[in-house]
Amino acid sequence: MAYDVDFTEVSTVGLESSPVAEALAGLRANEARYFKNKYSHTFTVEPAAEAKDVVASVSTILADERGIVIASPALEATQFEVDGTRWSYVFYESGLSVNVLYTLADGGKRAVGFKLSDGMDVPDELSSFKFARQKSKLAGTIRGSYFVIKGEY
Repeated sequence: MAYDVDFTEVSTVGLESSPVAEALAGLRANEARYFKNKYSHTFTVEPAAEAKDVVASVSTILADERGIVIASPALEATQFEVDGTRWSYVFYESGLSVNVLYTLADGGKRAVGFKLSDGMDVPDELSSFKFARQKSKLAGTIRGSYFVIKGEY
């Protein structure tokens, strides 16, 4: 069942099995606030079991581009298009959020972003990345990194 993420009343709905559920819910709400404020888009997620195509697409890009396989199970995912850019998000049980920004026009920005919830360790599969810190009222300290996508997907 789809869930519209509320960034005024942060909820752990769908993320309860995560050991950092509160922080992951804050991270998800932080993303929802960004898309509402910048694009007037309501950030809606669904259980990973109902969004298998999104999870598979993100997994394919990670594997093809960098040989990365995320060890943690996916809890939720979403995919949508705003202003000519397709966004895909997968939220993992470990507290990791992976997003894919893919501009549909040729020559546009295309990247994969990683965000780590407050309180989680850097997963082994992402140990080669350097993470920058950012403070969030909703999510505490978010650590983030990214890489540019070179292929076509």
